[in-house]
Amino acid sequence: MKEKLVVIVGPTAVGKTKTSIELAKALDGEIISGDSMQIYRGLDIGTAKITEEEKEGIPHYLIDIKDPTESFSVAEFQKLARERITEINQKGKVPILVGGTGLYVRAVTHHYEFSEATRNNQLRDELQRKSEVDGSEALHAELSKVDPERAKEIHPNNVQRVIRALEIYYTTGNAPSTEQGKNRSDEESLYQLALVGLTMDRERLYKRINERVDQMVQLGVLNEARMLFEQDITNSLAAKAIGYKEFFPYLSGESTLEEAITLLKRNSRRYAKRQYTWFQNQMDVEWFSMDKDPFHKKFQEIQHFVEGKLEISENV
Repeated sequence: MKEKLVVIVGPTAVGKTKTSIELAKALDGEIISGDSMQIYRGLDIGTAKITEEEKEGIPHYLIDIKDPTESFSVAEFQKLARERITEINQKGKVPILVGGTGLYVRAVTHHYEFSEATRNNQLRDELQRKSEVDGSEALHAELSKVDPERAKEIHPNNVQRVIRALEIYYTTGNAPSTEQGKNRSDEESLYQLALVGLTMDRERLYKRINERVDQMVQLGVLNEARMLFEQDITNSLAAKAIGYKEFFPYLSGESTLEEAITLLKRNSRRYAKRQYTWFQNQMDVEWFSMDKDPFHKKFQEIQHFVEGKLEISENV
């Protein structure tokens, strides 16, 4: 019997946190963060980290487990997340993996192997960040330059495979088309999986993102960015996240605060679009629109879908 797992994905600001809390309460679940930046201590506002009040007593895992100076790889996340999934299942509860970092989620839910011979965690994470900031097309163009043959075989939206191909090239010096990578993602999940995707009308989502950025500024995200800037760790993985790097030009006197905020809003909107595209192309997601019905009605649909997938009685 496969272990049960609920996954909630979708773009930033779409409502994953609220949905996950309600689902955890309804199904006696516990939550695992699938966000690559919420692992860092002290980076709370810029990562939209859930507060203790918002948790409503629901246990959360893989939050605040690293300092901003520390590196963190997809392979490490895969190991820790799978351990938590097993522990939660063994307690008779339902694990709920929540996040917008597609590669992290996919690495947990499906067969995703890391070849020790060609694995370079820092490079992989840098390429992932590049895809988030510059888009999948830019990353695919980079692969086209070093291995046109391999690039033809991989769709630009398949960021996971593009990253792996570039990792092989930069680590071994050989074109991935001449070398068989050991990384693979089988179609069948390792788990009895209920994969929920949340979506929203783009105009409304972008409005929510802009409002979230304004709220982050009011709450003091600039102080978190200044902490990274003053510690001279602006080249760390944590500092490269959307939400912090946009403020570094302002802190160094190269731009105004208004320009930094405008840039953050733009980058956040673009990132949300790429998140949605990634999940559409990479995973078999059941999508639920969060703007056509009242939340309680949409939540009932989501709960019914999850209970059906996991074969959970409605009397849980």
